[in-house]
Amino acid sequence: MEGRRLTEGSAFGTLVRFSLPFLLANILQACYGASDLFMVGRFSDSVGVCAVATGGQVMQTITGLSIGLTAGGTVLIGQYYGARRGREVASAVKTIFWVFGLLSLALCAATLLLLDPICNLMQVPAEALATTRQYLFLCALGIPFIVGYNAVSGILRGLGDSRTPLLLIALACVINVSTDVLFVGVMRQGAAGAAVSTVLAQVASLVLALFYLAGRGLVRKYRGGAPCFKLVAAKQVLATGAPIALQEGLVNLSFLIITAILNGLGLVAAAAVGVVEKLIAFSMLPTTAFAAALSAMTAQHRGAGMMGRAKRCLKMAIALSLVFGAGCFLAAQLQAPALVGLFTGDPRVVAAGSGYLRAYSADCMAVCFVFCMNAFLSGGGHPVFPLVHSLLSTFLVRIPLSFFFSRSGGGSLTPVGFAAPLATLFSLLLCLWYMKKVASSGLEGGSAAAPSHG
Repeated sequence: MEGRRLTEGSAFGTLVRFSLPFLLANILQACYGASDLFMVGRFSDSVGVCAVATGGQVMQTITGLSIGLTAGGTVLIGQYYGARRGREVASAVKTIFWVFGLLSLALCAATLLLLDPICNLMQVPAEALATTRQYLFLCALGIPFIVGYNAVSGILRGLGDSRTPLLLIALACVINVSTDVLFVGVMRQGAAGAAVSTVLAQVASLVLALFYLAGRGLVRKYRGGAPCFKLVAAKQVLATGAPIALQEGLVNLSFLIITAILNGLGLVAAAAVGVVEKLIAFSMLPTTAFAAALSAMTAQHRGAGMMGRAKRCLKMAIALSLVFGAGCFLAAQLQAPALVGLFTGDPRVVAAGSGYLRAYSADCMAVCFVFCMNAFLSGGGHPVFPLVHSLLSTFLVRIPLSFFFSRSGGGSLTPVGFAAPLATLFSLLLCLWYMKKVASSGLEGGSAAAPSHG
């Protein structure tokens, strides 16, 4: 099976065609959590909503780490493939399977062992504690399948194939939604039924991905002719993926900390925050898709020594993202109660969540710049700086402001919503400085043979 070279043809056309499957796949993958929350919100109570919202945040953090780490494989394979170095591609593919197979088991075991500390740290309201723990326990069993699917998707995207992950996740989403209807809607199993449904869909996504690899000959093609495990490839995958994963982890960690802070305000606040976070995650899917596509494209351009064209792709990705980001911001300003009401019928949750959503939604536009710049830097061999500015904005701006606003806002969630866009603005200023003063010379060329990590 041959991949696709993203360095050829119209830059704009290639970016759009390659990004669209990313976007659709992200939407479908987000439907996992949204389906759970929607069904539980309709057929259970606020306890179930709180459990799924809080547990979903924890699982999203683990998924974000998985996606970030496997992005290291996408970048490395993209660089080798762009440089037409087939043997190194084969070594990278095999190494990725070993590295992420072991990592998935470690993450699963750690989550199962730390269930009680996680619930305590999240300050889960007492009435929702048992349900949240049960939901997390069941979801943790699916971690190896989450990591496995993302590893396969990372390999395919590094080879220029963003359509197959879309098809695979579409089939898995159909399974998830249909089993949610069965377990939550018909059998009324609440949060536990939603968790079982999600795990079944994750199992299906990985099994389908492995069948696809075998059926199209990718396994046979890369089975021989290269070492089964190459330490250099493993180091490069982790060196590139770890900063991306940590960046994703920091974003989700800030969500967890903020959720824990606001959980202390009671069950209504906890449910409202969970619903709004789900809506914000949906609103950022287009930007995430363009950024993910840009990372793979930049990696191939770097391997081919075409970073000038990659910079043009960066500007296009930001502009396209802004179209969607501005639309989501306007929708939140005009229809906040209706949007929050999609996931809950509790008028108290709708009222609390509406103000939070209106303030938070400014972030939908700010992240268009930061996410795309992060992708360009990571794909271009500079994955450490996105981690650095994410660390600074998370712990110097977003979390302190969230804590301060939650204590001084008189119980209202609206002031807390401004913490996210202010933190992203801080990151944007750092990104502009770095790209102008530091990264310009290092992003003009380079090859996959000697990636830079500064």
